Amino acid sequence: MARKDSEGYDSYPKDAYDDPPQGPVGVHRGARSLGVRLTPFVIVIIAAVAAGVLFWSIFSGEAANLLRGRVSSSSISSAQVAQTTTAAAPSESSSESASASESASPAGSTSPSESASPSESSEAPTPEESQQVNKAAAISVVNGTTREGYASTEAQKLVADGYPNATPMNPGDMALPGQTVVWYQNDADLATAQAVASTLGIATIEQAPGIGAPIVVVLMQ
Repeated sequence: MARKDSEGYDSYPKDAYDDPPQGPVGVHRGARSLGVRLTPFVIVIIAAVAAGVLFWSIFSGEAANLLRGRVSSSSISSAQVAQTTTAAAPSESSSESASASESASPAGSTSPSESASPSESSEAPTPEESQQVNKAAAISVVNGTTREGYASTEAQKLVADGYPNATPMNPGDMALPGQTVVWYQNDADLATAQAVASTLGIATIEQAPGIGAPIVVVLMQ
């Protein structure tokens, strides 16, 4: 019996294999939604953004570190230069002042330590300079010669020269010296004895502690 051309799929009885699931099967799929189609692009964009942020953070951190290192090194160099300049300035100024002082000091000048002190350069004062003449002292003028009025004459010379207490005397039992002399009793009377001797033109001056007056003039010629 020949098969009719009008027979088709529906002409045969259906079995378990003729009940496929709903929707497209195999390569024949339906159209996908917009969200599903955009998901890969979104993932790529997010990954690109994350990579860019990571790259930027790494690069910016290194750049900041490099910049910070350069700034620190430049600051240290500036500080070192400033310290070197400051340290060199006092030494230069001190050397200039030292050279100025050397040039200003006259040739042959000596320092205060080299110069002689007043006590060394000047002579020690003599007893005559350290004492004062006491014109009010009692002065005895003894005539040891045979010339009458000789003691009075010499005493008047002393009074005229400002010695009001000059008194003429006789030797009595006094031990007379061998020449005309001016005796003085104490060291404090030395200047007065020298002044009296200068007034009367007497060359010999001696200390005699046992005399009865501060100054005793003994005329022997």
